Amino acid sequence: MNISMLIIVLLYEAVTILGVGWWLSKRESHAATEGDFALGGRSLPVGVVAATMALTVLGTAHILGVFEMVWGVGAAAVWFSIAHVLLLVVVCYSTGLWVRRMGVSTVPELLEKLYGKGIRTLVSCVMAGVIFGILTIETQGLGIIINAMTGWGIANGAIVGGILGIFYVVIAGMKEVGWINLINAIVMYIGLILATLFLALRLPGGNFDSVADHFTSQDMSHMLSIFGNSQILLTFSLGVVVAVLFSQSVNQMLLQAAMSAQNEKTIKKALWIAAPVNGLFGVFAVVIGLTAMTIPEFAELGPKQAATQMLVEYLPPWLGALLLASFLAAILSTFAMTALSPATIFSIDIYKALYNPEANEEQVTKVTRITIVVLAVTAIAVASFLPPILAAMTWLFAWLIPVFFIIIYAMFWQRSHQAAVTTLLVVWLLNFVWSFTAISENLGLLGNNAIMASLVSLLLGGVCNFVFKGKPAYFSLSAVEA
Repeated sequence: MNISMLIIVLLYEAVTILGVGWWLSKRESHAATEGDFALGGRSLPVGVVAATMALTVLGTAHILGVFEMVWGVGAAAVWFSIAHVLLLVVVCYSTGLWVRRMGVSTVPELLEKLYGKGIRTLVSCVMAGVIFGILTIETQGLGIIINAMTGWGIANGAIVGGILGIFYVVIAGMKEVGWINLINAIVMYIGLILATLFLALRLPGGNFDSVADHFTSQDMSHMLSIFGNSQILLTFSLGVVVAVLFSQSVNQMLLQAAMSAQNEKTIKKALWIAAPVNGLFGVFAVVIGLTAMTIPEFAELGPKQAATQMLVEYLPPWLGALLLASFLAAILSTFAMTALSPATIFSIDIYKALYNPEANEEQVTKVTRITIVVLAVTAIAVASFLPPILAAMTWLFAWLIPVFFIIIYAMFWQRSHQAAVTTLLVVWLLNFVWSFTAISENLGLLGNNAIMASLVSLLLGGVCNFVFKGKPAYFSLSAVEA
């Protein structure tokens, strides 16, 4: 157990979380207004919005998930990061602007404006469940990082990480998460760049040539190419891009940052910071993951622990502590948003919309905080099952793909309640069948849940909108005037 490293990492997290919470409490002395806790009063500046967007989708999947996936697809794992750069472009120039312009607090609330309360309730239940699934994966990531420092086991590490995550978000809500994200993004890149340089110096020749030679000598050169081979390109790479682009662009956990921005111009400017911060990280993660595969004593630990253990043992203690603290911080950032966003959905779309329409901001905040704690504790228990990280992510993403398409149809074509419900229910049913039966085997591209969900959502949604007539599209002149 590396006690000194653990103390440094935990001290960094405690000082950051408590320090920012104290600063915000002094800075924000006014009475609570609508959206203060969940949306930061819709006042977050460019740097905070950019860091929050970048780190919200840069958690366990980007760090430990890429480390793990490298073992299967090699450098092609970087497509997970490329997909998120494309995602941020879509959010910052379309869906993020729409939710900010319409003044909604949740994506299900947006759907009520487009289709009515029934679809709002239906999607809020499914979306909250999907985000909770992502929360369990982020909790697993916290456990892996803490295990690398302590040897306590991933399940025990998840308990410590989950407790940290709860404090991360319950003190001051969205504002605290946003400002801590800005600090963490800076620290993470300083540590990542230094760690990559030090890691190269520890290898034969003082560079990464030995890593390339290892795969070339074993006739595995495709592991060094971001395109992999034809099978990897057409299944993993394409599937990841489709899954990320068509699901996360309407996911509450990412759009909540856009809802919290000062204005639409803030969201557009945030892209130029968020995209590089998120996209470049994948390059470093792939290099670290490939390196761990070539060193026998770490390779034998397997894909979940090899890279993190290599960083602990190969780097100087101070740098290892800095890097693991930044990794833990990045995962905590995503953990915070994946706890806050379903809690926001519950408190606004379920509690306030269905049970207590007269609830004030203090009551909504109290329900949100309680829900965060309940979700986090449950996620800690579920995290011990340890599913493959990226595989679990892409499966979860597929559930939100039809939501993307019914929003697009409502914005630009028409708003047909029957067409939307039919599309949602059929795609969700097929996603369940694809996951838990053998029907998807030997279907090639169609065997991928995300690609299947995208094609069915596009085609079925189009047919249903021809068959079922609805109200004018939101962006039609008559609808906007109304």
